[in-house]
Amino acid sequence: QVHLVESGGGLVQPGGSLRLSCEVSGFVFSRAIMNWYRQAPGKERELVAGISSNGRGTAYADSVKGRFTISRDNTKNTLFLQMDSLKPEDTAFYYCNAQAGTVNYWGPGTQVTVSS
Repeated sequence: QVHLVESGGGLVQPGGSLRLSCEVSGFVFSRAIMNWYRQAPGKERELVAGISSNGRGTAYADSVKGRFTISRDNTKNTLFLQMDSLKPEDTAFYYCNAQAGTVNYWGPGTQVTVSS
């Protein structure tokens, strides 16, 4: 059975940092392209960052480039998103996504709120 479980969300002040984690089981993590998406109230879900299966390739949305860093530990089946210099507009539910071949898997998400 496939499980993706995000953690690390919470309330942080503008300019602060958070580190999200996504622990995965039930498929071959090291072969999957992994992504972080987010969805703010009243907005569509958007791709924040993606990372290749071996971790050597990454891509970011323009809105987070230079502030967020995606990484993975294939020995621990875990995906990370380091978020620095957070802004109120980063407030959203953040979702872990796995592209395992032709199948997409999603976690339940974790809330990130940036507010003073």
